[in-house]
Amino acid sequence: MTTPKAGTTDQVAGVEKTLEESKDDSKSLPSQTPSHKYPSSHKRNAFSELMSSKPKQPKPEPQPKRAAQSTTRFNPHDPKSGLLPYITSPESFPSSRVITYTANTVLIHDLYPKATIHLLLLPRDQTKYDLHPRDAFADTPFLSLIRTEAASALQLASSELRRLLSPKSALDGARNAAMDSPAPPSTLPPGRDYASEFRVGVHAHPSMNHLHVHIISRDMHSPALKHKKHYNSFNTDFFIPLADLPLAEDDQRRSTSYQNANLNKDFVCWKCGEGFGNKFAQLKRHLEIEYEDWRRE
Repeated sequence: MTTPKAGTTDQVAGVEKTLEESKDDSKSLPSQTPSHKYPSSHKRNAFSELMSSKPKQPKPEPQPKRAAQSTTRFNPHDPKSGLLPYITSPESFPSSRVITYTANTVLIHDLYPKATIHLLLLPRDQTKYDLHPRDAFADTPFLSLIRTEAASALQLASSELRRLLSPKSALDGARNAAMDSPAPPSTLPPGRDYASEFRVGVHAHPSMNHLHVHIISRDMHSPALKHKKHYNSFNTDFFIPLADLPLAEDDQRRSTSYQNANLNKDFVCWKCGEGFGNKFAQLKRHLEIEYEDWRRE
């Protein structure tokens, strides 16, 4: 069972900055207001309940001592160690930052989301969270555990994406009509498959020191999407699906030179496949159009 976090604080802590953020980004403090806020809705769901500022809190589960007495091989004051406070003390952050946590993982909002929904799942195992993803997830039981936790996180993310997109989604037309009818059927039409709108995985070379899994909607619609590495890190083989781990020893995605080349590839639209060379501004304008089409599907 997950335990919704309680309490708020102004504690400064870092959060995921995909790959190499600009110098200005690297100086930003996690205590600032997140760049993405979900609109309010009269329809409530699990994700929205967890984000409520004043939820009725159940008695928290006992947390393992390691969460309060954590050690790390990295300098905790290094900006790249900004995820560590969330791992060790998730209860000290507001619900606008930490969505939920268990003894095994913490689920947070990415402070610089690269899409409509962009979450980070942070493993709390002290023996793993300092490791590179390919090394940490070589442990099959650990990988299985994180896949299970990621599946739960994906359900929450999918529920929130449904809340945001469903009112204008053609694929949800029959479902919405059934829900709004005077006598709703006992079984609703399935509607749009929102879980399929997400990517769940890791970067080949993470920008942050501590182990984390991205759960990100595929639209790439965000003001925080600012340059080539931001886009290509999620739309080339540089992004490694959790389902593909562990990588075989001869998998080319292990190659640093191959992955550096992926980051420098020309832009290709994630949705229609149109190429944009190195013209990021043109890609961004195109993504705006694709976003409107995507949300209405």
